[in-house]
Parts: sequence; structure tokens; C-alpha cells
Amino acid sequence: MWQQLFSDLEKGDTRALARCISLIENESEGHRELLRSLPSSLPARVIGITGPPGAGKSTLVDALIGAFIDQGSRVAVLCVDPSSPFHLGALLGDRIRMSAWYTHPDVFIRSLATRGSMGGLHPHIIEITDVVKAAGYDYVIIETVGVGQSEVEIAGLADTTVVVMVPEGGDEVQTMKAGLMEIADIFVVNKADRPGADLFIKYLRQMLAPAFHNHQVEIPIIKTIASEKKGIDLLYEAIRNHSVDDHHRRTWLLAEKAYYLIRQRRMRHISKDELQRRIGEQVARNHFNLYAFVEEQVNAGPR
Repeated sequence: MWQQLFSDLEKGDTRALARCISLIENESEGHRELLRSLPSSLPARVIGITGPPGAGKSTLVDALIGAFIDQGSRVAVLCVDPSSPFHLGALLGDRIRMSAWYTHPDVFIRSLATRGSMGGLHPHIIEITDVVKAAGYDYVIIETVGVGQSEVEIAGLADTTVVVMVPEGGDEVQTMKAGLMEIADIFVVNKADRPGADLFIKYLRQMLAPAFHNHQVEIPIIKTIASEKKGIDLLYEAIRNHSVDDHHRRTWLLAEKAYYLIRQRRMRHISKDELQRRIGEQVARNHFNLYAFVEEQVNAGPR
């Protein structure tokens, strides 16, 4: 089954791509063989779009799709949404903003739920991204939830990380995680027609000044009004001009992915329900120590 899917995937069949993603999401039979068959190197660029909720990420992505299509590129978009606590499906319905692209032959859009992942990314986002790259797309855009650690985690996946903010986010800049400062390759100040946008950008530059010393080039800060498609051409050029031909960054990215995947595999045998049952038994006997319990589980390994 997976062999035929893989053959169709390499031909750019979007139905095969959708089925391959489902195969990986559900960890169905043959998904590991499929992944091992993927080429070791693919030319597709991965663009991570992250930032706080309400920054206009979906509208910005919609406008970016148009910019890539105008230049003759094929684009895939993976939208990572919060999960419903009941069925673990994607919760947001704002993909209607991209509805104009759903039937375009050179655009593929898929919403993915975080499925409870603490970092705010889909637990199989790395594998899904590589499968999408194998389908022959030039660019893969990943839009994150913008909560938890997803802003930092996306840097371990994307070739270029775009952090989107709005002029009202002054407090967010002040309390911004140092890691977010480090991972941004491009900053976008969206909704730049709002009052205080220029002052916000000046403040952002001041906050970023120490980070500039750690980069060979200054991190671009792009003003956009995504709803009017203003500034999108500048963002497109900044993405195009961002260099990914860096051996150190490439090996760092691969190490981050390998670490994540190994951790996922080693944690497979651990069930929260089973942990709760064992803890309950020990608590009932008034014989529970958290650290002794963890040590016991670590030493026990798979059951």
C-alpha cells in the first residue's frame, strides 16, 4: 500500500499526499517504511510563521501564497491549530481566509491539530513536513499556534523563521523570551497602519540590538498590512534573500529533528493512564515518592 502511495507522492499527486499525511498522523502500518524511503535531500524551503494569537498570521500567509504563486512557485501550507480536548481535532476555523487557494493546482493546504502537544506543534510535524517536501513543492509554510514553546520549537524545523507581531505588542516585546529573539530570521510588524507602529518598530530595534551582534547581518523588520497585501513584496524578498546555505545551521537543524524524533520514539511506551494507575496504587498504600517512582519507571524501560 505505502509503495504505491510513495510512487504517487513523487508524481505530485495531492490525494496521495493527503493520504500519506493521514498515514503518518495515525501511525498506520507502513508509515515508517514510507518515511525511510524519502530522499535524503530535497530543495524545498521550509518557512515557519509564528507569533502571538491575533497578529494576523493567517492573513499574512494568504498574502504570501499569492506572492509565491505569482513567481511560479508551488506552495504547501501546514496550519497547526489548537486541538479540541474532546476529539483532538483542529479547533480553529479561520482557514476560510485561505479559501481562495484550496482549489489552486499549485497550492496544498492542510490543517493539523496539536493533539495536546505541549510545545504547540503537531507531534508528527517533522515527518509530515518531509513528506510534503517530497511531493515536489518549492516552499512549505508552517503556521504555528503561537502559544507555549511553539515559537522556539519552530526554529528546529524551519529554514527561515518569521516572527509576526502587531504595534500593540509593546508589553510582549518587553517580556519576550530570549529564545524568541535568537530564533527570528525575519520580524514582521503586521497591521502597521495602526497608531504607534513606527514607535513600536523603533522599540523593537532597540530590544534586538544585542541580538544583532550574534548575526552576520541585521535581522530584517518588515512593516506589513496583510489585509491590504501591503509590504508582502518586501517580506517575499526578505525570505528569498535569507541564506540557508550554512553547514552549521543545517547540521543543527538535523540534530534538533533527530533529538525530537528519538525522544518521541522512546516515550511511546509511556501511558499517562497507566502511570496514574500505578501512582494510585502506591498512594493508596501511603508509599509514594515522586522521584523514586520516576527512577523506577526510567530503569524499567518498555513494558
